[in-house]
Amino acid sequence: MTQEEARSYLNYLLTLSLRREEAFGPLAMTFIREQDLGQLGLSPEEQFSLMLAVIQVFAPEPKRYSLKLELLQKARQLLPQTRYFDPDLAQQLDHDVEKTQAELGIYNDAMKVARTSSLEKQQLIVETDLPEYFLDIAQKRAAAYYQSKYRLTKEAKTAQHFGGSPKNFEPENLAIHKEFPGACAPFMAVRTNTFHMMLPFDLQISRTPHDPLEAGVRIFYTKMGYSYPLRYEMGKLCSYHDGQVYDIALDNPHLLFVSVSSVKDPEFPVQASPDDPNTPPAFAYPSAVLEHTGSLGPFIQVSCNFKVWFDASLVSLLIQGAPDLYEYGLQGGSGLMTRTYASDKVPTYAEATSQPWQEGLSFNFVNLHLQLSPGQDTALVPHSTPIFSVYPVLNRQCYKFEDRGRLSTS
Repeated sequence: MTQEEARSYLNYLLTLSLRREEAFGPLAMTFIREQDLGQLGLSPEEQFSLMLAVIQVFAPEPKRYSLKLELLQKARQLLPQTRYFDPDLAQQLDHDVEKTQAELGIYNDAMKVARTSSLEKQQLIVETDLPEYFLDIAQKRAAAYYQSKYRLTKEAKTAQHFGGSPKNFEPENLAIHKEFPGACAPFMAVRTNTFHMMLPFDLQISRTPHDPLEAGVRIFYTKMGYSYPLRYEMGKLCSYHDGQVYDIALDNPHLLFVSVSSVKDPEFPVQASPDDPNTPPAFAYPSAVLEHTGSLGPFIQVSCNFKVWFDASLVSLLIQGAPDLYEYGLQGGSGLMTRTYASDKVPTYAEATSQPWQEGLSFNFVNLHLQLSPGQDTALVPHSTPIFSVYPVLNRQCYKFEDRGRLSTS
């Protein structure tokens, strides 16, 4: 940017300021941060005026005050070089700096999370065939997925700092675009501050048998309250268990076809199948998961043999479909693991108390319960996409909701 261009742009910015345009703050802040205003030939008076104008339009939110404080301090340092200098103005700026520092301090104190010294970190112990994938690789994939999908642009980050004057209808003005999902802290926290379950292969659920994925297909008859596994042989649908043939048309609306691809994640530890050496290694794990896939009414239950042990007296585990699952045409079931389920065989419970580390712990399996969204005939989740989330939460006995009006004010 030349000196002539800089002065022209400065005049444009000051015009926006006079008009109280919403775009002034983001554009001016970007100009100040990305350009050396002195090198561009702008006078101290011009720089000072621009900084004060920006300071006045910061959103009245303490989380924006770090940047406001930075500009106040720069303006105070610049003041003696301008013809505006007088002791009263200098004192006013000093007071503004002190006030902003104090307000920022109040905000930071309120935002601090005090750690209870007696609080013991809960240990969730995982049993899985693939700990290096589920506990490490999958979590890195999830972080990369959400960062890539929701990372804010530099312009959007700048726009967050300004509340602006009353809005005009300017949907095409990119300088004021700041209402992105990635800018919402709770929206992002539910995606990034949790444990993610995903698969290293593509997963498809469809109401039709057409175009299945290459590593295998399972067929289920599903409706609310009932489901049954089927297979397709000699042009007929028959029982998955004993081969009994049933007169069910392939276009029956209660049929679901579940198929998987070969392993697509390049870091997944591919291994040959111990049961069938003729199965290509890239098909072995997807085929094993597909083999253990079941159904629960209209839900498809995908089992990854992922078992979690936890202290049910203090913590429960909330499992639910990942927040973005709807984008792939699926809905995820939600479940709260409060203790060991009482629906297994006796040997399972005997084994659950055989090791010292198991004492006092409950266990449960994290399964992925999926159904097609209404009006959706086919859904495909690409590999390395978060499918389910696991949220440790307090046991119901460890907290209660209290009416503020019933608390003593003393």
